[in-house]
Amino acid sequence: MNKVEMFKKELHMHEEFSGLTRIFHWIRALCIFVLIATGFYIAYPFIASNPEMTQATLQGVIQGQVVTEQQVGAVSNSYLQAYIRSVHLIMGFVLISISFFRVYLFIFDKKSLPERVSFAQVKQPKVWLDTIKAYLFIGTHPHIDGAYNPLQFATYLCLGILVLLISLTGVVLYYNIYDDGLGAILAFCFKWVEVLFGGLANVRNLHHILTWAFVIFIPVHIYLAVWNSVKYPNGGVDAIVSGMRYTDDVKV
Repeated sequence: MNKVEMFKKELHMHEEFSGLTRIFHWIRALCIFVLIATGFYIAYPFIASNPEMTQATLQGVIQGQVVTEQQVGAVSNSYLQAYIRSVHLIMGFVLISISFFRVYLFIFDKKSLPERVSFAQVKQPKVWLDTIKAYLFIGTHPHIDGAYNPLQFATYLCLGILVLLISLTGVVLYYNIYDDGLGAILAFCFKWVEVLFGGLANVRNLHHILTWAFVIFIPVHIYLAVWNSVKYPNGGVDAIVSGMRYTDDVKV
């Protein structure tokens, strides 16, 4: 028997993440990246048109005068903040909608059973300790029942809480600007959030702080996901693309 045959293992393939779970993951990731980028611009609009040229162009349109191509460009730039804000609002509501569906899948979807099973080991201190030792290179990874180890499960739970808080604060900021139609309904339902945090200024500050929490979370999440895939190459990051996990006698 040669060395190659000695290290051959029979791997078993099973579906760990359903198609909808994977689609929602990547849509939420896209929403978060776009929301961070547009949110920074809304907070600090670093691209602006020439105010004098814009005023002259608008006045020319009102008086029916001929508008040059250069002036039209200035008018387009003058609405850049509105375009960016519109994208921010759309992606925000998409994130909220997807998050609702994601929670529904976690609770009720049969294919999400591996995720629900993960909760059992969150209550086991020994599994927590062994998992942390594995991440610190001072121990082996414990056997994991389900899709996540306790550290991953706790991290994703915190992420869910972050999404909830930033969505609530975002809704408050929305209805304070757009106070008719949907905004009026949201104000009736979520005015308590504004009161709870002591006013609109505090809500806005919290919204910004939560954004930085996402900025910190993203590189840490990517690093740990890649690290786990390299150290335990049985699916890892691939699982959130293909949905499949490959295991032998021990699942990590």
